[in-house]
Amino acid sequence: MRTKSLKKNKINVVTLGCSKNVYDSEVLMGQLRANNKEVVHEEEGNVVVINTCGFIANAKEESINTILGFVQKKEAGEIDKVFVTGCLSERYKPDLQKEIPNVDEYFGTSDLPNLLKALGADYRHELLGERLTTTPKNYAYLKIAEGCDRPCSFCAIPLMRGKHKSKPMEELVAETERLAANGVKELILIAQDLTYYGLDLYKRRNLAELLEKLAKVEGIEWIRLHYAFPTGFPMDVLKVMREAPKICNYIDIPLQHIADPVLKSMRRGTTKAKTTKLLQDFRKAVPDMAIRTTLIVGYPGETEADFQTLKDWVREMRFERLGCFTYSHEENTHAFNLADDVPQEVKQRRANEIMEVQSQISWELNQDKIGKTFRCIIDRKEGNYFVGRTEFDSPDVDNEVLVDASKFYVKIGDFANIKITGASDFDLYGMPISSS
Repeated sequence: MRTKSLKKNKINVVTLGCSKNVYDSEVLMGQLRANNKEVVHEEEGNVVVINTCGFIANAKEESINTILGFVQKKEAGEIDKVFVTGCLSERYKPDLQKEIPNVDEYFGTSDLPNLLKALGADYRHELLGERLTTTPKNYAYLKIAEGCDRPCSFCAIPLMRGKHKSKPMEELVAETERLAANGVKELILIAQDLTYYGLDLYKRRNLAELLEKLAKVEGIEWIRLHYAFPTGFPMDVLKVMREAPKICNYIDIPLQHIADPVLKSMRRGTTKAKTTKLLQDFRKAVPDMAIRTTLIVGYPGETEADFQTLKDWVREMRFERLGCFTYSHEENTHAFNLADDVPQEVKQRRANEIMEVQSQISWELNQDKIGKTFRCIIDRKEGNYFVGRTEFDSPDVDNEVLVDASKFYVKIGDFANIKITGASDFDLYGMPISSS
């Protein structure tokens, strides 16, 4: 017999997927808190809201397994209700309702008012931009736009997130001021496409002006750029990056591939020659910029020659940071009409080969840092180490700076000058030194 949960009306928000989902969960939690609801993030509660990811096969599988796990808890009487929101729910709602009917209700990516209503809360317009952050206190994500207008053949994001829609600058400045007042020192700008920012609202690419305004906010010390699209990149951003000390010399620019036949089929709107020149222009404008990119291997029709072109180019470009994914065949995308003709084991081998090349490059670049001192933000203590990052590293995806906690002390959430004493392929080791 089902026994009613004893934990009354505590809402547990579970976040899966990317930083955009983290941001959305934080907005949801801010609204719930403003409605005097008890809300926690990935802790115990009798009501569960799962913010899902539906981007690629692995993410979808994780989301479905998470839903099934909480449904089992509901059936066992350990929790009372399960709600599902986010990208997977937006994309597959009818299928999910049929296959997992014991979820109380499914909501899409733009259903926040309805989700709040189901949770016994009202959507409060005056809370625009306010949220309950779940990241360490010293950094926060700032979503400057929603959706995407790009026609990339492999990507389902426009199906789940809709068309590109920029947020007004004054709203973003106000949100940044609130974050700074709460102790946030590092701002990580995110969107499906930073490059497009402002085109819909201001009829021009306005990222540079936004950066100038955000850099004036007192308390914010680092501003980092994530997810810029290479085609039509606003080059005035580089001038701001070079001249404004608060803008990190760092950019995340997913390039996906470099072989011209693959780029054409991917509908990326660029070529190997144009992309290479863009990166050379980046290096020329901001010589010590750290460039992060992500690549896809095993795309339909990718030949061994295409892959070798990519591998050779990775060696040549010596990216500071790089991630590599195997192609996921997603329904309702343009590429779904193509034959998924690269075997999974070949996809995985190619991804491994790219990461082996990158691991060596990263090791060599890291050896050059030994003996140098970097200003680092200290995120947390883990085991016997304080864990920090340089301005060239983003949380969760890039290198970390490890300080031996048995020998040294640094304050979590603050900046420290760290002298690098050792390095592996993806980690740096260091000791704090005084700033004098």
